[in-house]
Amino acid sequence: MCKIVILATGKIGADGFDAPCYGFPPMRVLAVLLILFTTAARASDGSLLSTHLMLPVTISGNELPLESFVVRPDHPGRFPLVLVTHGTPGVDGDAFFREILNRSPVGYSKAAVAFAQRGYAVVSIMRRGFGRSGGGFSESLRKACDYLPAVRVSAEDVIAAVISLRKEPWVDADHVILLGHSTGGLAVTAAAAENPAGVVGILNFDGGEHALSASGQACEPDNLVNTMAALGRTARVPELWIYAENDQSYGPDLARRMFGAYTAGGAPAQLRVLPPFGENGHDLVMAAPADNWFSSVEPFLAGLALPTAPAVSLPLFAELPIPPGALPVCQKGFANYLANPDDAKAFAVSRQGGCGTGAGRTVDEARENAVTACKINTRGADCKLYAIGQHLAGN
Repeated sequence: MCKIVILATGKIGADGFDAPCYGFPPMRVLAVLLILFTTAARASDGSLLSTHLMLPVTISGNELPLESFVVRPDHPGRFPLVLVTHGTPGVDGDAFFREILNRSPVGYSKAAVAFAQRGYAVVSIMRRGFGRSGGGFSESLRKACDYLPAVRVSAEDVIAAVISLRKEPWVDADHVILLGHSTGGLAVTAAAAENPAGVVGILNFDGGEHALSASGQACEPDNLVNTMAALGRTARVPELWIYAENDQSYGPDLARRMFGAYTAGGAPAQLRVLPPFGENGHDLVMAAPADNWFSSVEPFLAGLALPTAPAVSLPLFAELPIPPGALPVCQKGFANYLANPDDAKAFAVSRQGGCGTGAGRTVDEARENAVTACKINTRGADCKLYAIGQHLAGN
């Protein structure tokens, strides 16, 4: 069990990992404690550590927290930082706001573990209005398909997070990589246009804007191309773009058009189009094993004199048995469950082999979500918890 301890220094400590209170007044410290919890995802030698935190940032003169998830080596030192930021739901109306509030920074755990294994500190952030981040949703399009103002707003969150994290004693402030997925890919590319201090490279996975047309393709693709052209005129941070051949929103043809426009202004970048993944390769970096894409990232990292070789061996987490009688889809789902380093997770099963996975900010929330998901997936079957965190239920 991990515990939260208030140290004499005014920091929050957990199993030897200190998460600074960042000078919050006492009432703000209390507010943070109400929503902050710390867990450790460890191999038998304690090789990786994961932590939830509310990262304090300043945006346009306003102080606010960004919900974040950290995975890093569990030993002293300063590590190159990989800052990860997310996409945006492709739904409208009330469903959109329900979904962004339910988002969690744990969704990029596979990528986080892959980098942390190689000696990086990885911090996945939720931008303003997503999950439990403060500030309210700020990325609405001012008019239909007008992307540039919105992506510049999202870049503010990324840059503010970099400024805050570079002060951490476990971060190598001069070696920061920004990794963005979907609208997050545009966010980190827009951040690159500002050439922020300490940022040495950008990874853009399937970058694009979420506004969709009736055909399911990007709304006004020419506007996306023009947005990239505008960003490329000032960006001088090396960038690697990775798209899947079967990205159903921003396919290879559009990716190449955006890339051509971006590099025409002098921005240094490379483009890699990877083989199809699943039915829709847009979520490659979230859903695919890191082996599917990391070999494309390694030369880029090596060119920046950053680590590429794993320093931590698998398995990182508990080797739990597959639920007896689990359907093939649930066997795959349980493998994904084990790849998530967070302890605030749960896996529920039904007698018929169905299942449901739940995550949350607390273990109780994860347990409830897992059982609910199982009942939904099995159309009301009796479901019980099979695993909680890194252990079988009841152990």
